[in-house]
Amino acid sequence: MIALTKDALLAGDATMAMQWNSLLTTRRYGHEHLGPGEVGRSHFHKDHDRIVFSSAFRRLGRKTQVHPLALNDHIHTRLTHSIEVGSLGRTLGIRVGELIADQLPPWVGPQDLGTVVQSACLAHDIGNPPFGHAGEYAIRDWFQRDAGTALLASLSEIEQADLETFEGNAQGFRVVTRIENHLFNGGLRLTYPTLGTLLKYPWTVERATDRGKFSCFRSEIDILESLGESLGLIRLGEHWWSRHPLTWLMEAADDICYAILDLEDAVELNILSFDDIRPILLQLCGELRYDDAIFSTQASARRKISALRGTAMENMIESALLAFRHHYDAIMAGEYSGELLADGDPNVREGLARAKRLAQERVFPDTRKTELEVGAYSSLGTLLEAFCRAVCDQHFKGPHRLGYRSGKILSLMGIHAPAPDVPLYQAYRRALDFIGGMTDTYATYLARQIGGLSP
Repeated sequence: MIALTKDALLAGDATMAMQWNSLLTTRRYGHEHLGPGEVGRSHFHKDHDRIVFSSAFRRLGRKTQVHPLALNDHIHTRLTHSIEVGSLGRTLGIRVGELIADQLPPWVGPQDLGTVVQSACLAHDIGNPPFGHAGEYAIRDWFQRDAGTALLASLSEIEQADLETFEGNAQGFRVVTRIENHLFNGGLRLTYPTLGTLLKYPWTVERATDRGKFSCFRSEIDILESLGESLGLIRLGEHWWSRHPLTWLMEAADDICYAILDLEDAVELNILSFDDIRPILLQLCGELRYDDAIFSTQASARRKISALRGTAMENMIESALLAFRHHYDAIMAGEYSGELLADGDPNVREGLARAKRLAQERVFPDTRKTELEVGAYSSLGTLLEAFCRAVCDQHFKGPHRLGYRSGKILSLMGIHAPAPDVPLYQAYRRALDFIGGMTDTYATYLARQIGGLSP
C-alpha cells in the first residue's frame, strides 16, 4: 500500500480523527429517502441481502480464484472464497464492535459492524474479470499493445491510464454503484458505510500502487468524493482519501483466507502435499491447542488440514485484533499505513510470509495453471478486439455507417451497449463492464464463437 506521509496531506488535517457517527451513517447511495425499519433487519442487513441476491455475486461461482477452469469441485472459486472471507470479516467486525461499543452511535451495535464488514467482504471481488488476476493482466496488456493503443489515441492521458490499468477493485466499486440492479441509477443502492468499507484503495489511478492498485475509475469520481465527505474520511489529496477504519478488517479477512485456502487448493490438486504445508499451519496456530490425534491416522490430507485450519484462523483473528487495538488512534486519524496481520503476532507474520513464498515458488508456476492463463490471454484478446473495435467504429462512423459485424457485436451487449453519442471513454467502460462481468466459461465460449473456432 502507498505510504501516507504528512507531506502528502494536501488538504485536511490528519490529526482530526474520524468519527463513528459519520462513519456509520445510514445514508444510502442512489436512494436517499430511507424507508421504515424492518423487524430483525437493519439497513446494513439489507446491504448484505442485496449483494447476495445480485447476479454479479452469483456469477462469481464461475470465476477463477487461483486455478482457472478447475475440474475438481473442491477447488475455490471467487464465490466460495468471498463467502469464506465474509465469514471471517463478520467475526472481526463484531469483535471490534464489542471493543468500541461505548463509541458507537445509538443506532448501531457490534452485530451491525459485523454485517457491514461481511457485506464488504462478500463484494470485494465482485468486479474481478474472468480468469482472476490473469484476466486483469490480460486486459491491461491488450490496451498497452499496438491494437489497444491505437483505439485509445483520441482519449486524454488520464483516461488512457484508467483503461490501461484495469483494476478489479475499481471495477467492483463501479459494479455496485453503477451497473448492478439499477443501471446508472445507484447500482445496488448500498449504504455509505458498506461502500466505504469496500474501498480498499480510496484513490484514483494517478496514485495507483506499484501493483496498479486503486479503487475508483474516472467515471466514479463523483461517488468517491461524496462518500469521503459524507463518511468523514480524511482527505489526503485530490481524489485521495484515507481508508474507512473497517476496511482494515476486510483486508485482514481476505489475507487470512488466501494464505491458508490457496495452499489447501494446491494440496487438493496434488501440487503440494500435506507435509509441505503442515509446518506453516502449525506456526499460524501459535500457542492455541488443536486436535493432533488425527495425524497418526490414515485420514485424508483434506481432513488433516481441516483439523488445523480453524485453529490457525482463530489465532490470526486474534493477531489482527491485537494490531487494530494497538494502532487504533492512527487508524482513526487516517495515518496508519501497515497491514494488521503483519503488525500483530510475529509468528503470524512469519507464517504468512512462508505461505506466500511457498505459493510463489510451487503453486503459481504450476504447468496446467500457466497453460490456462495463457489461453485466457488469447480469449480476452479476442473479446477486447471485437467489442472495443465495435464501440470505436460506432463512435467515429455513427450507427448508420456501422459495419455489419460491428453492429452484431454491439447487439450482443444488450443493455450494456453504449448509445452512439456516449463519449468514447465511457463507451469503452461499457464494453469492459460487459466483458468483465463474464464468467470463465462464457468468456471462453464467446471468444471461440467470435473467433470462428466453433460451428
